[in-house]
Amino acid sequence: MKKLIISIIFSVALLFLAIPVFAENIAGDSAGMILSFKISQKDMDDMKEYKTKRAIKSLLQKYNSPLVSEVDSFYNTCQKYDLDCYLLPSISGIESTFGKFLLPGSFNPFGWGRGIIPFNNWSEAIDTVGKGLRENYMDKWGATSVEEIGRIYCEGNTWASKVTWFMKEFSTEEEKISLFLQTNPVQL
Repeated sequence: MKKLIISIIFSVALLFLAIPVFAENIAGDSAGMILSFKISQKDMDDMKEYKTKRAIKSLLQKYNSPLVSEVDSFYNTCQKYDLDCYLLPSISGIESTFGKFLLPGSFNPFGWGRGIIPFNNWSEAIDTVGKGLRENYMDKWGATSVEEIGRIYCEGNTWASKVTWFMKEFSTEEEKISLFLQTNPVQL
C-alpha cells in the first residue's frame, strides 16, 4: 500500500513539474500558417455562385421542371441585370409550375405578355424577362421589391406572396447546401 501511495505522489509530482510543450514549438511555423490562411474574394464569390446554382438546380429537380438544364441561364441573367437570383425561377414557379404548364412550344414559363408571347428557347425567355424586369419595372418605375413588381406584373393580389414563398424555398435550399459544405469540408 505504501508503494502505491508513493508511486501516486511521484506521478502527480511529475505532472506538475513537466514543462509545457506548445504545438508551435514542435510544428514550427506550420501551426501558425493555419491561423493566417485567408480565403480570397474570388473564392468566396465562386462558392456563392456554386451554392446559388445548386439551390436552383435542386428545387427545379424537386418539381420535375423542364427548366433544370437552364440553371446557368438563370444565374447569368441575374448577374447581368442585377436581380435576385431566385426571382426569375420563382416567377416561373407561380406562372407555369416551373415551365410544366404553358402554351406548347412557347418556351414562356413566366406568363410574359399574358403567356402568349413565344420565345425560341428557355434561355431567350429567361434573358428577355430578366431584361424586361430590370428596364421596365425597376429602372423605369422604381419597383425594387417583389410586392412593387407584383403590382405591375400581375393583376392578382396574391402573386407577390407566392413568388416570395418560392424565393424563400430557394434560400432555404441554399442554407442546407451551406450547412452540408460546413460539415463536410474539403481536405487537401
